[in-house]
Amino acid sequence: MRLLTRLTAITASALTALSVSVLPVSAAGTAAAAPELVVNGTFANGTAPWWNSANTSMAVDSGRLRVSVTGGTANPWDAMIGQNDITLAQGKSYTLSFDASVSTAVSVVTTVQLADAPYTNTLTQPIALTTASKRFSFPFTSSLGTSAGQVSFQLGKNAGFTFFVDNVSLTESSSTTPPGDGPVDMTNGFYVDPDSNPAIWVRDNSGDSRAARIRSAISAKPMARWFGAWSGDIRSAVSRYVAAADVADKLPVLVAYNIPGRDACGGHSGGGAGSEAAYRTWISEFAAGIGDRPAVVVIEPDSLGDFGCMDEAEIQVRTRMLNHATQQFRDKAANTWAYLDAANAGWVAPATMANRLRDAGVGNVRGFAVNVSNYYTTAESTTYGNAVVSALGGGATFVVDTSRNGNGSNGQWCNPAGRKLGTPAQLGGGAEMLLWVKVPGDSDGPCGIAPDVPAGTFSPDLAIRLIDGS
Repeated sequence: MRLLTRLTAITASALTALSVSVLPVSAAGTAAAAPELVVNGTFANGTAPWWNSANTSMAVDSGRLRVSVTGGTANPWDAMIGQNDITLAQGKSYTLSFDASVSTAVSVVTTVQLADAPYTNTLTQPIALTTASKRFSFPFTSSLGTSAGQVSFQLGKNAGFTFFVDNVSLTESSSTTPPGDGPVDMTNGFYVDPDSNPAIWVRDNSGDSRAARIRSAISAKPMARWFGAWSGDIRSAVSRYVAAADVADKLPVLVAYNIPGRDACGGHSGGGAGSEAAYRTWISEFAAGIGDRPAVVVIEPDSLGDFGCMDEAEIQVRTRMLNHATQQFRDKAANTWAYLDAANAGWVAPATMANRLRDAGVGNVRGFAVNVSNYYTTAESTTYGNAVVSALGGGATFVVDTSRNGNGSNGQWCNPAGRKLGTPAQLGGGAEMLLWVKVPGDSDGPCGIAPDVPAGTFSPDLAIRLIDGS
């Protein structure tokens, strides 16, 4: 591993000086899970310590908590279940997650609040439920500092239905870790992909008059490596890439791009895994290929943006697959900061995107990415990202794709003229990181100023126009 290589190259006195910071990193693969703040969240041991109010009765049914809601409920809090004695720290970020369904479609409210008057809320979240069990995750930053907190489900204003809940979890969010910790602290700058499309073109065309400019402006810069069906054995492909970055002591950026029904709105990058089962296996192997090595991953560009081109059943399947993906990176890639794709500033309203991110499991990962493969300025993108964070109630961070946003957007997305390279990869800049996620010079499809260049194919002409802003 990188740390062992580094340690053999330093003097004994330097080793003594570095030992305090090195030891925790070498143990990162077995890092402890975030503290769990609710008890019996799987209801494996009965209903205790969960309580129910008037107008409800509860019992364990097939491993879930079943709550029957009777009449007499004028307000949400007139029919409740909950758990008390939750300790919260003011200013700390948490994530409340659970699986829920109902016997007939209704809306209910979940809260994290004081258990006693004045019942101050730090999270109040209405949720629309159906007969299909669905995973919910709500990140928030606590406004309360108390040992008398409460997690509740307020089921009133409805009657004559049954509520099912399982796998309730309240944890301190890993997303509170500031820049400079995690994979950033384990590495020394971003990884430059030696086999990116522009790097390969420069090597193969060293005599071309454009090669030196493309090398200097593009292929020598850190950018993401995209992985999909073309990558072959995904676990091996990912492992080789992050291992090379690890040896170089650099932070690699990877993109997972293989979800079924990809690019549903009729773009030029359709495809993806053949089924939900195939995707679940693929993304699990992707995460396992990273293991405990440091990495940044952007999960499935456009996957939460193109709901307008999908029916409700397709959306539920898509959301379920993304939630599974976030769980895999959480559980199998301890030193990875993963970001769900959250479209761009001109596509989906912030509140709508926040709801989609919650359903897709953003509470399981570091946060979300905006502007992937698009052209909105960094200022526009950070304004959008901050609005999404606000709609989420805090507890998430975001990154911005700046690969082609130097001149902003002209409203076109497919190889438009007049675009320009943006700020190269860096920490900060209005977001947690600015990254080149889209590979500059790779075509969006046979369109715009590259009508004969397939999607994902490098074009030196596109690259030069991005350098010049022409």
